[in-house]
Amino acid sequence: SDEVLTVIKAKAQWPAWQPLNVRAAPSAEFSVDRTRHLMSFLTMLGPSPDWNVGLSAEDLCTKDCGWVQKVIQDLIPWDAGTDSGVTYESSNKPTVPQEKIRPLTSLDHPQSPFYDPEGGSIKSVARVVIERIARKGEQCNIVPDNIDDIVADLAAEAPEDEDDTPETCIYSNWSPWSACSSSTCEKGKRMRQRMLKAQLDLSVPCPETQDFQPCMGPGCSDEDGSTCMMSEWITWSPCSVSCGMGMRSRERYVKQFPEDGSMCKVPTEETEKCIVNEECSPSSCLVTEWSEWDECSASCGMGMKKRHRMIKMTPADGSMCKAETTEAEKCMMPECHTIPCLLSPWSEWSDCSVTCGKGMRTRQRMLKSAAELGDCNEELEQVEKCMLPECPIDCDLTEWAQWSECNKSCGKGHMIRTRMIKMEPQFGGAPCPETVQRKKCRIRKCLRNPNIEKRRWKESREKRRSEQAKEDVDGGQFPGCMMKPWTAWSECTKLCGGGIQERFMTVKKRFKSTQFTSCKDKKELRACNVQPC
Repeated sequence: SDEVLTVIKAKAQWPAWQPLNVRAAPSAEFSVDRTRHLMSFLTMLGPSPDWNVGLSAEDLCTKDCGWVQKVIQDLIPWDAGTDSGVTYESSNKPTVPQEKIRPLTSLDHPQSPFYDPEGGSIKSVARVVIERIARKGEQCNIVPDNIDDIVADLAAEAPEDEDDTPETCIYSNWSPWSACSSSTCEKGKRMRQRMLKAQLDLSVPCPETQDFQPCMGPGCSDEDGSTCMMSEWITWSPCSVSCGMGMRSRERYVKQFPEDGSMCKVPTEETEKCIVNEECSPSSCLVTEWSEWDECSASCGMGMKKRHRMIKMTPADGSMCKAETTEAEKCMMPECHTIPCLLSPWSEWSDCSVTCGKGMRTRQRMLKSAAELGDCNEELEQVEKCMLPECPIDCDLTEWAQWSECNKSCGKGHMIRTRMIKMEPQFGGAPCPETVQRKKCRIRKCLRNPNIEKRRWKESREKRRSEQAKEDVDGGQFPGCMMKPWTAWSECTKLCGGGIQERFMTVKKRFKSTQFTSCKDKKELRACNVQPC
């Protein structure tokens, strides 16, 4: 019977954004009896265009006149056929004329949340559990004589297409074919699906509930195109002449190709006669042909466009030219959101642009749908930063300082030079080489008698001092200038391991008669604290 016998409200509902672990499953209690044992229910998926889930005529009778203990059924979404939206948040767009209710598929629309370019099984969105909680002893009154009787009762629901489906498998009707997965003339596939309503013999396997078929994009076959949906006519073209009678044309485009992907044979162009500058007489205002139309002000839906022309010649009789030089009219672009932007999957990320440290990497995808069918503003390339292990930094040193004085006044000794570490090695960079170098030095042989040696060294030092004093009196150590005495040695740059000390001598007075360039400030370096650390 088509009559609704009982309406039962659920005890609990929940908002879609509430976490799964705190949702209370909606529930309801109801009774069945010998005359009412088929269960149907429907619930909306909100917010959505017109999607829903439910069960139709679920028989709670068992084959042996008892009542089922428990039924668990996963539910897929169905389309009520009243709204043409393709996403949960699509605006209201009534379907005229209304279509038949059908199960959604994974190839319905590229923007659908259920879309799968491979055309796999659509995922279930809900589960219903029917469980018997009490029994009054009443049995079901339907006692089939054999399986053939049940199949005969449900023959009206059998699919029209001939197939090898066992009689023990009871299905719903096939859904309409989905759109082709290919938008070009390359081979793609489309699918349809049905629901398994009853399996009367568990030992006999039931065929798949999905069916696939090869197909090509719109306009790639020669079948009947009577089901084409066409746009309104686009405005007339300019007249073919600038004076007298000519011809003009207008076009329209295919809004929707047939479901089977066949070619549309409906005319997309028509022509008619037109008259410009009717008389072509001395009082006529001759104008150029109209220019091409400017781009439509809208990228989809209704907009405005303009075109222009120029006055070639004013009337010979001197009258005013009243011809319009600008013309505007409405223009119809493809309906907004009706033309899908078909994109290939993203490519793999490219290698990082550097071999160490920070760099960039990219990935691309291709536009598969025809660009002229509508705006597709999706990005086709993405760039992101990438980080590889830090680049190695080698040790960085200063230049070598000057060699120090010999550490002995006679006999064999040594002198040193040092350099400083400016940057320690990092991330596996080259280690630091030596920072102190030594080399031998020998001034003169030391005398065996230390007293004589000491006396000679003292005499030599006094002689140098007297000569230096004489030079200071005569104008300094350098011709043409007088120098200040050496400053005291600076503090050592290191406490151990070889450091550097320095002292300075600056010019005290420079004589005008000097012809030498040696009259300038002096600097001396020497090693200090050379003992190892």
